[in-house]
Amino acid sequence: MSSEPHVISEVSGGVGTVTLNRPEKMNAFFGSMRDEIADALEEMAEREDVRVVIVTGRGRAFCTGADVGYMADLLDREAYDEANALVTAGRRVIGAITSMPKPVIGSVNGPAAGGGANLALACDLRIASDRASIGQTFNRIGLHPDWGGTWLLPRLVGRARAAELFFFGEMIGAEDAARIGLFNRVVPHDELAATTRDWAERLVAKPALPLALAKRAIRISDGSSLEEMLDYEADAQDSCFRSDDAMEGTRAFVEKRAPNFGAGR
Repeated sequence: MSSEPHVISEVSGGVGTVTLNRPEKMNAFFGSMRDEIADALEEMAEREDVRVVIVTGRGRAFCTGADVGYMADLLDREAYDEANALVTAGRRVIGAITSMPKPVIGSVNGPAAGGGANLALACDLRIASDRASIGQTFNRIGLHPDWGGTWLLPRLVGRARAAELFFFGEMIGAEDAARIGLFNRVVPHDELAATTRDWAERLVAKPALPLALAKRAIRISDGSSLEEMLDYEADAQDSCFRSDDAMEGTRAFVEKRAPNFGAGR
């Protein structure tokens, strides 16, 4: 068994990267790995030197969900409390992504299946390799979707398409996934890391507060009325009016120069 950590965290130039590091098992979740992912994401959320977070996998897969052998052992032993704890840990991972006020980019380098698919869908943006695929494969092993899939997927593709993907449990290729809204962009595999980094650096250069408020707006809009969202927009805009970045942005526009957001941090 490898002595390397199953989750690797790195920070460079305002970009935090969380890499699933179990390539010999296609980054399938095992043991405490789910909690380690959550720990890494929660740390990225708190770090002031991190403005954008990337989630990716090492090797030829993004993440193929649960380690089925490990899951089978739990069920054989009727260790249902341990199995349910894995679902709770997954909930913590998805919560860390959706609640952090920073953009999270899923860099999908290969297959993303089951919980791995929903880990990708929880990210704010998803860039995929042309070798990637994604699928709600839970019922192949007699299980129900988790990791937020029943909330995330219908909002991305609609109820009828979500039913198709959940019921049939098939993997779909990168281009088809992009066509129905699961991926923002598909790039040649060899360009994935560079394209992801380019997107992250472009976001690092943006003002943090409007991005954080827009991310929250996207998340709450489905359960809100137009009037409620207009109220939210007014409050969000007032917060921006009072920020250093708004002062810098408007001055830079008038002075015909590039803004330097976050210079005071």
